[in-house]
Amino acid sequence: MAARAVTLALALTLLASCSSDPSGPATQTSAAAAYQNCRPAAAAGFFVDPNSAAVLQVQRWEGQQRADDAAALRKIADRPVATWTSDGVTTVGAYVDAILSCAATQHQVPVLVAYNIPHRDCGNFSSGGAGSPDEYKTWIRNFAAGIRKRQVTVILEPDAVAHAVEGCESEERYALLADAVTVLKSAAAKVYVDAGNPRWITDVRKLADALQRSGIAKADGFSLNVANFVTTADNIAYGRQISDAMPSKPHFVIDTSRNGAGPLDGPGDVDGGPRWCNPPGRLLGAPPTTTNTGDPRADALLWIKRPGESDGACRPGEPAAGQWWPEYALDLAKRST
Repeated sequence: MAARAVTLALALTLLASCSSDPSGPATQTSAAAAYQNCRPAAAAGFFVDPNSAAVLQVQRWEGQQRADDAAALRKIADRPVATWTSDGVTTVGAYVDAILSCAATQHQVPVLVAYNIPHRDCGNFSSGGAGSPDEYKTWIRNFAAGIRKRQVTVILEPDAVAHAVEGCESEERYALLADAVTVLKSAAAKVYVDAGNPRWITDVRKLADALQRSGIAKADGFSLNVANFVTTADNIAYGRQISDAMPSKPHFVIDTSRNGAGPLDGPGDVDGGPRWCNPPGRLLGAPPTTTNTGDPRADALLWIKRPGESDGACRPGEPAAGQWWPEYALDLAKRST
């Protein structure tokens, strides 16, 4: 159930491969240089990252004469997908600025995921995060400084609230999230505080209370299903229940990146790993959109989890959380229309 992220170091490695010196070190400078090569996009809307792992994989396969595989993977590479930001207190601002500058050149709006809360993922597959509350406050302020009041949607700390409801770093975490909402809104970002998924926290009123303590009143709403597989219909029903439990009736967004076939149901683990982690036989979900979401309180369907990146090393041979996994990406793409 935990969300998975590309670490900043991995993202910079991918971006460096697009720079003039692909053998050089993965630095923030190389990231900014890569994004300076952006060109106006064919269509406005959400940001399609020209330097994503999927785009680079398409280029590699085309160069290797794997035309059919490259064409299939374009179902991911050509879609707008969120960019995750994790480590790098001193570099995160420049990284955010580079992404937003590229998006502005393409006349598109990026979706960023802030994923650096202390004791992230409660020590599970995506463990890490800022080393202290003060470090996190500095990090989120540097993140916000990179926005410079340009258009951006921020998904704030996947899993953090749901884990807090379960007792993980709850009191301190709520305060950090509320502070982050205030800081990001001051930078003119649209902010959605993550609320888990319909199969996680069943006590909706308890979850709604946790969201209110996390600053939801100042945010634009909450996000659902990040890195999970629950159907859009179930998320809309769950989102309405959460929204109805709060006086402000906040709106929500849904991650549809991999929910085209729904979750992998059944008892127990699969080959020794949890069913939410890299399950086989899944499909890409509905493309990102702000229209025809299925409910007036659903502001958007988004691809927040980057399809093709591992949920974690849940079984022997599976990559670590956030690492690009071309075989899994290709399977998702080939199964999907």
